[in-house]
Amino acid sequence: MTYSVADGVAHVRFTRPEGANAMNSDFARDLREVMIAIGFDDSVKAVSVTADGKVFSAGGDLKYMATLGAGLPAAAASLVTDYHAATYRMNRTPKPFIAGVRGAAGGAGMSLMCAFDLVVAGESAKFTMGYTKAAMTPDGTSSYFLARHIGLRRAMELTLTNRVLTATEALDWGLVNQVVPDDEVDTAAAELAASLASGAARSLGVAKRLIYEGFESSLEEAGEREGHAITETMATPDGIEGIDAFANRREPKYQGR
Repeated sequence: MTYSVADGVAHVRFTRPEGANAMNSDFARDLREVMIAIGFDDSVKAVSVTADGKVFSAGGDLKYMATLGAGLPAAAASLVTDYHAATYRMNRTPKPFIAGVRGAAGGAGMSLMCAFDLVVAGESAKFTMGYTKAAMTPDGTSSYFLARHIGLRRAMELTLTNRVLTATEALDWGLVNQVVPDDEVDTAAAELAASLASGAARSLGVAKRLIYEGFESSLEEAGEREGHAITETMATPDGIEGIDAFANRREPKYQGR
């Protein structure tokens, strides 16, 4: 896995194509460490995550797990602890995370994709939960995110039947945000991240949190949270600049503050 930052965008790249970017203990640990680094790097305003090879992530590395014998549950517990810590960090970090999915996203790979804020998919991409086919159950916080994206009934169908969705179906279901030619996935994800990084970073981060928290709040709780947030962001340098730019019909010049 590689991590670099340029012009306000963190570029994370999965670099294990020979193993279909499947998740093992090293992958999970690296993912957690990268998410921590992003959270503490003030120069990062948005994040683009893509993968080498023809598969975004095939899920858990079952070949590796099959070699562990009686040690599998303990090793899996360690892996899942790091993996889940990464998704918690991604969700709680007030920056937009964009996944560029080319090829397949299955099992833990699909669960990881569900934790992103926005998803760009290649036109030949395929999506499947796959857990129960191997007598396992969902992980990667998909039991939290999947139904929020596509609804409970469809989430149940994908989990119990292991149906494979095409990119077009995933777009229709609300699982991904846009579909592009396969060879444009990396560029499209990076460009989307760059466009967000050039915006009002603080407002984007607060808006992200409002959407996630509002989904499970009462009407009054959501309204109170919104009222507090909008009055705070109005008073920031970017808030003042954004309002003035809109009122005077000019392009805003945001500072990320």
